[in-house]
Amino acid sequence: MMNYEIDKRILQYLESVEAGTPRACREQIALAEHVRKCFASNDVYTDTDQLDKYLSLVKYFPYERLFPWEEFLLALWDCTYWRRTGRPRWKTLFAMVGRGAGKDGFIAFDGACSVSPYNPVSRYNVDICANNEDQAKRPMLDLVDVLETPRWEAKLDKHYYHTKEIVQGRKNKGIMKGHTNNPKGRDGLRSGKVILNEVHQYENYDNITVFVTGMGKVGQPRVGFFTSNGDVSDGPLDDYLARGRRILFDGEEDDGFLPFICCLDSKEQVHDPENWPMANPSLPYLPDLQAEIREEYKEWLEHPEQNVSFLTKRFGIRSGAKEISVTDYEKIRATNQPLPDMRGWQCTVGIDYAELNDWAAVNLHFRQGERRFDINHAWICLQAKTLARVKAPWREWAKQGLVSAVDDVSIHPRLLAEYIRRAAGMYNIRMMAMDNFRWTLLSDEMKKIGFDANDKSRVKLIRPSDIMSTDPVIQACFDRGLFAWGDNPCLRWAVNNTKRVRSSRKIGSDTGNFYYAKIEAKSRKTDPFMALVASMAIEPVLGSGLPVELPPLGAISL
Repeated sequence: MMNYEIDKRILQYLESVEAGTPRACREQIALAEHVRKCFASNDVYTDTDQLDKYLSLVKYFPYERLFPWEEFLLALWDCTYWRRTGRPRWKTLFAMVGRGAGKDGFIAFDGACSVSPYNPVSRYNVDICANNEDQAKRPMLDLVDVLETPRWEAKLDKHYYHTKEIVQGRKNKGIMKGHTNNPKGRDGLRSGKVILNEVHQYENYDNITVFVTGMGKVGQPRVGFFTSNGDVSDGPLDDYLARGRRILFDGEEDDGFLPFICCLDSKEQVHDPENWPMANPSLPYLPDLQAEIREEYKEWLEHPEQNVSFLTKRFGIRSGAKEISVTDYEKIRATNQPLPDMRGWQCTVGIDYAELNDWAAVNLHFRQGERRFDINHAWICLQAKTLARVKAPWREWAKQGLVSAVDDVSIHPRLLAEYIRRAAGMYNIRMMAMDNFRWTLLSDEMKKIGFDANDKSRVKLIRPSDIMSTDPVIQACFDRGLFAWGDNPCLRWAVNNTKRVRSSRKIGSDTGNFYYAKIEAKSRKTDPFMALVASMAIEPVLGSGLPVELPPLGAISL
């Protein structure tokens, strides 16, 4: 392992998160672990001289110092580089914090640094984009207020030129400017840094694409996404949150994407004010804001229908949504338990695929008392049109034997049948299950290995109602830590890509039940998890499984 040193500003924040002073959400705890791992394994360094100079500008602002989380981000985003190339280690920053944390103030300070003489990259333009004029121009106007402070105006005028529309560094020549949400006419920008403010309001990528794809004309390009949570589902915010959590919890390579996510872990945590800094890391330093949020909290308790955005904006939790995650990340991670040697055990088999020219998956499901054990394997069609949109590290999963890459126009049903045939030589397969509408493509190959849909004791073609009745069992297994899947990041990833959607009589089911759906159809695959769901829909054929005493642990390989 290479020698490395972490700058004291970064280390201070890491240690406070790890110590829980103040309390930090699970995303911040995972980020602290991720940042330490990056410094330990990457040949990177923090330019402490540059950081010191940037922080020396704080004295001109109406506060004594940046908050620890702001120093942390400034150090990582603006001052940490690959040693070999000198390029930013983290080009892209995604920061979601509770309303009132000081996003605009940080953007204003960061802009002052970026166009200052301390930035060695000349003409480093900072372009701020938002959905309305106030959000786009507020950080720049905050900086203008600083530059017009009577005490500092004469001194700062030597280094910055400004109007009500722009701020320019006199030596750097970089210009800081706000832009509203009309992407037309922005192709001529020469941005060094693009900042997208309040991303939760973005319904599509029109603005983001225009601003970000025009970069590269200036050295050390950087992109910043700043936001509180919001109510626009399946938009860019959800994509960035999902990517950040895959990096933090599923081991996906960050590729220069720094996910700084602050939110409560659950709605129930809002009732303890000690938890509030989990969503707003500035709160311990802002007593007036604390008092204001306490008043909002009391009003929300009395009239929640009049303040539906309270949980979302202040604490990063969407309230009243019909679509919810299958379970939380900690419970998904808890499935990473070693599998026993299950040779000779009885099991069920679940199969899932949307299209055989995309992904497919098979799940072997075992039960012993209350505990459940699963062996899951997926196939990926390398010629799938949507494969480029899948950001998961599937090549690494293929090396681990968790997925099979199929270089063909589609995944031949014979591959799935052969996998199940080999499994039948090791385990006692009691029954097979898969979606009622997709059996036809597999039927011929499955008949060859002894599974015929006409034999109801061997094959069950499941319907949405079967999945709804299985959901409570799946929830109980997650809640009580009864799942053991081995170390299978592909299956964990698939769970994270799945949402529970409350059913309604419109689709023929009673309200209160849940069915499963993809969070995003093209890039977030759910096949491995849905194969597990299918296998659990026929779990009753296993009874209570084998006696409670477990055999010795052993490697499972197919």
